[in-house]
Amino acid sequence: MGGKESTDLKENTISSERIYDGRTINLRRDIVELPDGRQAQREIVEHPGAVSIVPILEDGTVILVKQFRAPINKVTLEIPAGKLEPGEAPEHCAARELAEETGYRAGRLEHKGTFYTTPGFSDEIMYLYIATDLRPVDSQPDFDEFLTGERIGLEKLLEMAEQGKIIDAKTLVGIYTAARFFLP
Repeated sequence: MGGKESTDLKENTISSERIYDGRTINLRRDIVELPDGRQAQREIVEHPGAVSIVPILEDGTVILVKQFRAPINKVTLEIPAGKLEPGEAPEHCAARELAEETGYRAGRLEHKGTFYTTPGFSDEIMYLYIATDLRPVDSQPDFDEFLTGERIGLEKLLEMAEQGKIIDAKTLVGIYTAARFFLP
């Protein structure tokens, strides 16, 4: 597939209007000039960034959390994750979220990648970590988080992903990344 040079595809922002300021996200509407000179509208969700963690126990099982997700009206099975606080380093956030959501602290926390979750409409960036050498600590989920934990082997998680039983994108990325490092 041929294509234009990246600089030929760039859009230039002409104006930007704040539509909503929220606790987790902000929303703005931009008017942009397209590469061919025409104008278009872009609605952009601004997010402070987040982390996701694949916690792997010594027996090779992965700790996941089940929780209700209002936007899709479903309970999902996910790797632990959470939003960065202002000025917070991703590694610190990963350690905090791991303890809050699973009741474990990692002896080893390795950054394995960074990706944009939905660049078509959001600037949310996600930092992926693998946590090993896990030790129990007190779990303290946020006041509005109701979670249950589940332990599943990495090979079984790969099967579940292939069967469409894992529907969360960060969890899919985490599972496939962990499999690359932990499975033959």
